[in-house]
Amino acid sequence: MTHSFAHLRPCGARGPRAFGRACAPGDARASRGLPACAALALALLLALLAVASSLPGHGATTPALAQAQEQQAVEGSAVDVDNDLGINDYKRLDTGTARKGDGIDYGYRFTLDDEDEMVIFAMTDELVVFVPQQTADATGLDPADEQRIDALMELVYGLDDQYSSGSTTIRSLGLKPTVVVGQTSYTSGPRTYEVNVPGSKTNDDGTPKYHYAVISRSDGEAPETGEVTLGICHLVAASDTSMEAVPTWWDKTRDFLSGIDYRPLWVSLKTSAVALVFVFFLGIYAAYKSIGVRSRWKGVVDSLFTIPMVLPPTVVGFLLLLIFGQSTGFGRWLIEHGIRLVFSWPAAVMAATVVSFPLMYRTARGAFEALDSNMLDAARTLGWSEGRIFRRLMVPLAWPSIAAGTVLAFARAMGEFGATLFVAGNYAGITQTMPIAIYFQWMAGNTDVALFWVVVVIIISFIVILVINVYTAHSQKYRAMGRMSRRERRQLERETARAARESQTARSGARGEDDAR
Repeated sequence: MTHSFAHLRPCGARGPRAFGRACAPGDARASRGLPACAALALALLLALLAVASSLPGHGATTPALAQAQEQQAVEGSAVDVDNDLGINDYKRLDTGTARKGDGIDYGYRFTLDDEDEMVIFAMTDELVVFVPQQTADATGLDPADEQRIDALMELVYGLDDQYSSGSTTIRSLGLKPTVVVGQTSYTSGPRTYEVNVPGSKTNDDGTPKYHYAVISRSDGEAPETGEVTLGICHLVAASDTSMEAVPTWWDKTRDFLSGIDYRPLWVSLKTSAVALVFVFFLGIYAAYKSIGVRSRWKGVVDSLFTIPMVLPPTVVGFLLLLIFGQSTGFGRWLIEHGIRLVFSWPAAVMAATVVSFPLMYRTARGAFEALDSNMLDAARTLGWSEGRIFRRLMVPLAWPSIAAGTVLAFARAMGEFGATLFVAGNYAGITQTMPIAIYFQWMAGNTDVALFWVVVVIIISFIVILVINVYTAHSQKYRAMGRMSRRERRQLERETARAARESQTARSGARGEDDAR
């Protein structure tokens, strides 16, 4: 009797190497949709880059600020032509120091760049602005002129919004400024504000090496962290504002892209690719072995393999940090033997592997469980080993689901943030992936750079979903059409003939043993 293996492989079942083969005529419509999808992705990238390049990254621009048609204020500068005011070299300082300097208790102080700067003390309940007398004379600024004072503060607010880096802005305090002209100190209640306070160290010519802006209290207490923000800049006439030619859209885009640090993309791709190698083999192996676990323990094993998918990433990172850090004997043993995993690139790979493993495992297990058990039993009756059944039947038949799980696991590894930051840290060019770069760029006030990486992540995610959908549609159409490729038919014929020969040999051997007995 000749056994046919045609029923062991549904028509159109495709192995791993068949993914890149050209589509059949029935798949032409799916393949024709790819250029349109690619064009859509490119259009999305260009549109979002245009938005990124138009974000405020140079001079402040508000409806109240007038600027020449061909020029704009440089970064850190702002201009109001109507009120003949301009600001250059704006800086925002959120943290000073209360330590003694040169043996002298200066109070809570900030270091100034020079004596000609306008200094803005922004407390939670008070706003004090010091303007040097020569600056007020040069710009014609009068503290009693509310219109020009409001225009000046609008320039300050616009620049401070850019440099706030997510912190509380001076504008949001909603305080009316107290403008002090030509004085170096101002007392309000228990507070005393001072500018241009000389330090004890001097240059070779005897002039002070440092000047400070100081806040002191009559009760001797220093301001708490976050209670005071200092803004320093140079107030000039509108004609003296530092200007530059208004760049074209292409110039801004080119300058923006040339200034991007692309290392987070490389770190993300490298980390995800290496993690995927571990996830692919471990996920398939775990799925295959978990099917054979006794029903009593199957739920426990499945929960153990799946739990990283439902735990918050920060919890996963914290656990990895505990296990491989100095908090456990195992971690200390690794460190003593020269294996330092935490806060390194291998730690980033480990975090990406752990969080993406459940996607590969669950997808592969679902595909294996959906296979016809009668088909597998038939293969066993023909003498196929479990390894051969796994390699020649289970994996090829489950390959579409395995491929989808592989792509999803790669995307999950690339999008990992919490666990990676916890156990690997944020080291540029080493462990800083794209999600981590987005967070820290935004915290640093570089919203345009953060938006760029958001666009890149969106495009990668779009491509991942597109690949899954196209490949799934490709596999399903072949199965629905009930056709196999020529290569598959030949492979099936060879397998059938080989199985028939093995079966015939086994029967002949059995008859020989019976005759001998």
